[in-house]
Amino acid sequence: MISAVAEMYGIHPQTLRLYEREGLLLPSRTEGNTRLYTEEDLQRLEFILNLARDLGVNISGIAIILQMRERMEEMQRQIQDFVKYIQQEVLARATAAADPAKGMIVPLRRPVILPKEPGVTVKAPAKSGRTR
Repeated sequence: MISAVAEMYGIHPQTLRLYEREGLLLPSRTEGNTRLYTEEDLQRLEFILNLARDLGVNISGIAIILQMRERMEEMQRQIQDFVKYIQQEVLARATAAADPAKGMIVPLRRPVILPKEPGVTVKAPAKSGRTR
């Protein structure tokens, strides 16, 4: 409830309404239209109050900071997803290493033949008459 939260943080209920009107804080509501603040809402309110009280940031600045924070969190999630994908891909390719044709990162147009003995050279296969 708005009055309990306002009292808990030492602010006027109109301040909470302003934050909601500006889109800085979006509490859920009951069927009777009473505001319900989650733990996440309260943490966000504490962050907003810290910016406003301790750092002197105005409402427009708070909105920009919150947007940047959300974008950074989204980018961090994307990076984590990408790292997870790379780890899975490396593991899959390491597993496929038993079959070199399936484990190659870049497919080759023709097989590579490596010398079995040191000092022995291997000739490249003759080019076919085909053109690309």
